[in-house]
Amino acid sequence: MITLTNLSLQLGRRQIFENVNLNIPRGEFVYIVGASGTGKSSLLKMLYMDIRPDKGQIQIGDYHSDTIVKKEIPNLRRHLGIVFQDFRLFDDRTVFENVAFVLEVTGVKKKLIAKKVAEALSEVGLSQKRNEMPVHLSGGEQQRVVIARAIVREPYVIIADEPTGNLDPKVAVEIMGLLKKINQRGITVLTVTHDYSLVQKIPGRILQIKDGQIFDVALKTSSSN
Repeated sequence: MITLTNLSLQLGRRQIFENVNLNIPRGEFVYIVGASGTGKSSLLKMLYMDIRPDKGQIQIGDYHSDTIVKKEIPNLRRHLGIVFQDFRLFDDRTVFENVAFVLEVTGVKKKLIAKKVAEALSEVGLSQKRNEMPVHLSGGEQQRVVIARAIVREPYVIIADEPTGNLDPKVAVEIMGLLKKINQRGITVLTVTHDYSLVQKIPGRILQIKDGQIFDVALKTSSSN
């Protein structure tokens, strides 16, 4: 599903990644952790081809960073669902309209849009809020709208960038539980997070970015005497 092969990236004078190799099979639930400035955002940008590696290759499905042409990038991004920390909803559109927008811009027929949006809102538990404006929703509900928007195009990868950063702990666990539920349908989920308590409560593969490399790490658990 996602493969990094001998990948290197330098931004300005900073070496972000150096000869990285990584494989994430389809359907994995993955946390990406690391200190600020280690390259988490750069990795996400490479996944949706906003930036390209200097050396090596990143592959997502059938798309390769060294061969993809500019006109193909929108097609790649239609297979990716992006969940942002700051929601990025349209304040002047209803919940339904916010989710429908990503289908409208790709020319999906109205009847099919109505069906797909209804299914996505049902999956995130917001069917009854379809006509509400975002300003009237809680933070957790707004993030559920963002997740509905991410899954409505039936992506094969969801990329969540600190999706619980603006939420209280209880709601954060609910949101990660929802992403885990979506993952169990076979959708690969990558989540950037600083919150190790979430990793303990909703387990997954943990990838740590450090010193220009990406490592698989085991979660440390406390033990009682």
